[in-house]
Amino acid sequence: MKTTKIAGLDHLVGWDEAEGRHVYLENADLVFKGNEIAHVGPGYTGPVDVTIDGKGMMAIPGLVNVHSHPFSEPANKGLTEEYGSDKLGQSSLYEYLTVFGLNPEDAGPSSKVAVSELLKSGVTTITDLSMARPGWADDLAATGIRAVVCPMMRQGVWYTKNGHTVEYAWDEKAGEKAFEASMKTLDEAAKHPSGRLSGMVGPAQIDTCREGFFKEALQEAKRRGLPMQTHACQAVVEFHEMVHRHGKTPIEWLDAIGVLGPDLIIGHGIFLNDHPQIHYPHANDFKRLRDSGASVAHCPTVFARRGMVMNSIGRYMDAGITVGIGTDTFPHNMLDEMRLVCYLARAITMNYKMGTTRHAFEAATIGGAKMLRRPDLGRLAPGCKADFSLVDMSHPYMQPAHEPVRSLIYSAGDRAIRHVYVDGTQVVKDGKVLTVDVEAATAGLVEGQRKRLETVSQRDWAGRTADQLAPPVYATRDRLPQSRPVT
Repeated sequence: MKTTKIAGLDHLVGWDEAEGRHVYLENADLVFKGNEIAHVGPGYTGPVDVTIDGKGMMAIPGLVNVHSHPFSEPANKGLTEEYGSDKLGQSSLYEYLTVFGLNPEDAGPSSKVAVSELLKSGVTTITDLSMARPGWADDLAATGIRAVVCPMMRQGVWYTKNGHTVEYAWDEKAGEKAFEASMKTLDEAAKHPSGRLSGMVGPAQIDTCREGFFKEALQEAKRRGLPMQTHACQAVVEFHEMVHRHGKTPIEWLDAIGVLGPDLIIGHGIFLNDHPQIHYPHANDFKRLRDSGASVAHCPTVFARRGMVMNSIGRYMDAGITVGIGTDTFPHNMLDEMRLVCYLARAITMNYKMGTTRHAFEAATIGGAKMLRRPDLGRLAPGCKADFSLVDMSHPYMQPAHEPVRSLIYSAGDRAIRHVYVDGTQVVKDGKVLTVDVEAATAGLVEGQRKRLETVSQRDWAGRTADQLAPPVYATRDRLPQSRPVT
């Protein structure tokens, strides 16, 4: 296996195992052999096959994305940035996403666009929550990213007939078929020749899966040694639906059926009973969540668009709850999410200590790796996978670089990510993705959105068009009124 040395890096965010935290190393070498890191630190003098000049660069661990929907979300661009349902808790789940989502045959281009965005923002591992489909694993593997496939499965679907009431259509037989397809997909991912794919069991939403379905899913997760993720505490409507059905909050119900525990990742985990938009003083969800060992996948952007925010990443992490970060929506830019994590947490708590840079950076690296049961990811240390990014320290937005991680997150963002490696292979060079034909994928995405929008009125309960559901910012005119002549 080839040994590569990136020599003389200005900064390297290395992992101090003894202290259990990231640290800065200066004038450091990063050496990897094949797909594994062999040395981190200054003064490496061992044999190498390739030497790369690291001057003017900072190495950071590959970011670990624990929750993403690359199949569907890229096609919602221009549609869901500002709109939700006024009478359904301001959510976009029940009226918007059900009518805008792409056709399955257009999932490939959409996913490639999303992954290309993730790679350019320093993400080396994606958790893809999509519906099982042929070619899914191969599409992900071809991008060069490390991927966790989480085929979502459910027994029911939500819908609204009037814009103010959510109803559920149940089909247990369809749920059984989805379960079988999901397990088959997980087994195929584990055997994929790329060696970069793994799986996660995914009962889709807490309110679309019954108790037995959850229990069986958890049993299969344990049998395969995989984590399990479900969407829960993601909407005001969902919270009250679970109380209506069971007399329990979503967290209480998961606990009561034996699912809330170290094997479970809660997608979003926002609406606990003490959330300001809930104010349900008859439970103690935070303590129950903290004591359970379950973890939370936090995706701030999609909720901020609807005026919603977790309360807060600092409170969760300081209490010992493992939190990871994901990109639930477009753009698939992890550094944007990390910056927003910090600002929103400080705003909702009115306390600048509740959303620190360390909270965000550790959630996006070691927190996500812990959730995926991968101690060889999210950190730069000997024996870990060679998943990392090189940041251009000379980029104007990185200067002055008194504190380089802060400069990256709060100022430069993905503009300063120059090179990205996954499993020891370069996938981004000089800011360009090497593994995806971005132009072709984008063209496919645009066409897929166009086809879907033509039929929106057929799926909307009120027969509305896309422009009626999500009115454009400005009206389109054939021409402006006649200008006055110049005299």
